[in-house]
Amino acid sequence: MKLIILDRDGVINFDSDRFIKNPDEWKPIPGSLEAIASLNQAGHRVVIATNQSGIGRGLFDMAALNAIHDKLYRALAQVGGRIDALFYCPHAADLNCPCRKPRPGMLEEIARRFNTDLTGVPAIGDALRDLEAAVAVGAQPVLVLTGKGRRTQETGGLPEGTLIFKDLAEAAKQVIQTS
Repeated sequence: MKLIILDRDGVINFDSDRFIKNPDEWKPIPGSLEAIASLNQAGHRVVIATNQSGIGRGLFDMAALNAIHDKLYRALAQVGGRIDALFYCPHAADLNCPCRKPRPGMLEEIARRFNTDLTGVPAIGDALRDLEAAVAVGAQPVLVLTGKGRRTQETGGLPEGTLIFKDLAEAAKQVIQTS
């Protein structure tokens, strides 16, 4: 089974320091939906692992999160793509939840649900916490320079072996070519 793990905000859609709180604020990064569709067509199972602390902070509720994801699924379907599973952590950072990235709990749950080892599985994110969670489970950390990606790259301290791409479309091409 070919698996790929994606962060959501800043990788698939534009991010906001004020959080993506409703479907109107969710806007795909150009090329990201087509990149997911190309991964699907190349036989990859695409899984999202996303921190959504806006729920824990009371900025939006589960109905809003579900509506955002419905918009994502519909937009993907229009270009022939799909998400095979979506995992999220609703907790605020101060709760020290084991599933909130950079902790590996969400990725460990993905490994359990898909009954697979994540060693070498591409895990694409735009923040250091995404890469750290990937490393903790042996996945391949991949940084995209969309969202917080440029700032993450400039700050340095990236895990050894991190692959860096301009955006999800470029990363997807490489994943498909090397799988």
